[in-house]
Amino acid sequence: MKKLLSLVLSIAMLVSLCSFAQAEGEVELTFWHSMGGVNGEAIAKMVEDFNTANVGKIKVNTEYQGTYDDAINKIQAAGMSAMPCDVVQIYDIGTRFMIDSGWALPVQDMIDGEGYDLSQVEPNIAAYYTIDSKLYSMPFNSSTPLLYYNKTAFEKAGLDPNTPPKNFDEIIEMAEKLTIKDESGKVIQYGFGMGNYGWFFEQWTGKMGKHYVDNNNGRGADPATKVAFDENGAAKDILGTWKKLIDNGVITYLGQGNDGAKAAFISGNIAITLESTAALKSLLVNVGDSFEIGTGYFPSINANDVGGVSIGGGSLWMLNTGDEARQKATWEFIKFMISPDQQAYWNAQTGYFPITVATHELDAFKANMEKYPQFSTAIEQLHDTSSEYVGSLLSVFPEARQLVQTYTEKLINGEMDVDATVTALAGEINSAIEIYNLTNE
Repeated sequence: MKKLLSLVLSIAMLVSLCSFAQAEGEVELTFWHSMGGVNGEAIAKMVEDFNTANVGKIKVNTEYQGTYDDAINKIQAAGMSAMPCDVVQIYDIGTRFMIDSGWALPVQDMIDGEGYDLSQVEPNIAAYYTIDSKLYSMPFNSSTPLLYYNKTAFEKAGLDPNTPPKNFDEIIEMAEKLTIKDESGKVIQYGFGMGNYGWFFEQWTGKMGKHYVDNNNGRGADPATKVAFDENGAAKDILGTWKKLIDNGVITYLGQGNDGAKAAFISGNIAITLESTAALKSLLVNVGDSFEIGTGYFPSINANDVGGVSIGGGSLWMLNTGDEARQKATWEFIKFMISPDQQAYWNAQTGYFPITVATHELDAFKANMEKYPQFSTAIEQLHDTSSEYVGSLLSVFPEARQLVQTYTEKLINGEMDVDATVTALAGEINSAIEIYNLTNE
């Protein structure tokens, strides 16, 4: 009996030692992200699946950082002394800042070291984060803007419910037929409405095939030194369209950002709006059976515009922690997050693009597309856009985007005319660029 007890204790001690050794070999990573609500729950599930598959080898701890702005501000504050995490989700307009900071480890280094097949990633999405043939971060939650419309309202107005408008001339024409007034003449349904959102300004510039900033749209060897939209006419066309819409009573102002427009569309107060592809699922859920939602390509300002859309959303950045084991583990985590199965799950839960090409062949993705056929518009729009319209990079993009919204509002409120608005907007953004460049020489 004593021998048996001794054997049992020895085995237990051996198991304990093995477990301890295994735990000591486990690499712990910290992942900062900015996804709340349903999106945050999807992140948690994906990380849980990764941890389950890598017990004893890698463990990822997630930390929600608030908004994209919050996350990049925290990175900026902490990066002066030490890298606060191993991988961080940063929005598209933080790309130039992250490159300039020198704190990031380009994922291209890991790709080259392993011989990873980058053709697995959608080329038009990877192109945004690629500068001088180097992919700096891995696309993750990617989106483009879409036009959403109320098919039921189209039918009632005698419009073809399968033919959405392609530009603002068509939007104005259709909006007149879609506008509904009560007996007193008060508008109870506007034909069109959109938020005052700086991202749209960037997209319309690209749809014209024009640059937002100089130095190859901020993608040259040197960073941007000034905006280009004032000299190439893009800003005048965009702001002129805003003024036309307001002056002609086509729209009512729905505030900065996009929450007001989204709420108005869901409630049926506007029949056409603009939103991200990532909003599709939430719109469908909130609208329910009230009306049928249709989708169309993001509209161009002018009928003869020949450009394309660029992606928004965010990507996964590896930080240069100097710890080789953690960096290798981070790369394994990133590869897991963009794997076809995980991207199919991410797409179904959130509405963001699957950034991995092979995802399109999975039954789970096909089932989601069958359930939400409107999403095919986003895929087609992405594939129809040439990579030359990949979008601009700018170190002070968050500030620039807010300035666009502020000055657009001044125009709408009648405080400035179009020309004065363009001049003032360009001047303020140029000042911000100059200060940033001088500070970071």
